[in-house]
Amino acid sequence: MTKLGLLARIEAKPEHAEKVGELLREARQLAEQEGTTVTWFAFRQDTTTFGVFDTFENEEGRTAHLEGRIAAALAEAAPAMLASAPDIRPVDVLAVKLP
Repeated sequence: MTKLGLLARIEAKPEHAEKVGELLREARQLAEQEGTTVTWFAFRQDTTTFGVFDTFENEEGRTAHLEGRIAAALAEAAPAMLASAPDIRPVDVLAVKLP
């Protein structure tokens, strides 16, 4: 069972909300290329609030993801498109139900 995760909250500037949504949809392809990312979900909470939840088998995988291309893309977009820096928190996965 995957035991580690990351939960990120991303707040877009209102005029860039659609671009942030598109950035996250496109980031799926990058997540698929990461061998240590077990699951990856991007979601939208409201007009300007987005998030990402992903899981990893070990700390090395989680660290690699934080140093990877998705994190770099968010960091690049942050000054222009985000209202604040992404709030990224490590989490412990307690239980999982997948198809």
